[in-house]
Amino acid sequence: MRRVAALALATMIATACGSSGLFRQYEYEEEMYLSLDGSATVYVNTSVAALDALRGASFNTSANALPDTAEVRELYSTPVTRVRSVTWSRRSNRRFIHVRLDVGDVRRLGESAPFAWSAYGFERDGNLYRYRQTVGHAADKDVGEVGWTGREIVAFRLHLPSKVRFHNTTLDNPKRGNILVWEQSLDDRRHSQPLTLDARMDPQSILYWTLQLFGATFAAVAVMFGLVIWWILRRGAPRTKDQALRT
Repeated sequence: MRRVAALALATMIATACGSSGLFRQYEYEEEMYLSLDGSATVYVNTSVAALDALRGASFNTSANALPDTAEVRELYSTPVTRVRSVTWSRRSNRRFIHVRLDVGDVRRLGESAPFAWSAYGFERDGNLYRYRQTVGHAADKDVGEVGWTGREIVAFRLHLPSKVRFHNTTLDNPKRGNILVWEQSLDDRRHSQPLTLDARMDPQSILYWTLQLFGATFAAVAVMFGLVIWWILRRGAPRTKDQALRT
């Protein structure tokens, strides 16, 4: 039974990795949590080699070299971004950097050098909000032999604040209702194959609708509770003399 359970679990994980992309590992990923006011939290998860190749950085790509945290902070600290944390990991004999940063206005993110390959737009479009990002020129810097196989993937992931009404990604999206992913091969991204992210969403956040639903449910429960108490009190009230004679 243990072997059967282990085999079933392995099969489910393999299926998830192959079809839904739940556990897909990217060589370079920009992940954005967008708010309706235009602010955002952005995570960059990238191998040192991909950061050098795509954005023209000059970090040591050796698997034995630890990334200089201060230098990474300096790269991502700009007038329009604020670095919250920098960590690193190791995978496939390559060093990976993980940066978390805050952005006050996503429309200005392209003013920051690490994100200057993109043009960002976020505005009201009729009854919806529209997010649009065009990813353009990559540095395509030669980083030598770093163990790439040609199957490496670059991803741009959006966590949108409200229900998605339109998107142009061809992947199986949205996940959990408001998460979109655009993918591109590392080779295509290195050669600056254009990529456009386009999404439109409701003007009310999912949190707002959740709170409204919670409030409506609470009000309905309160009314029902009041009616039950009234019914109990009415049933238990002492009968008058006239009521007793009628019975």
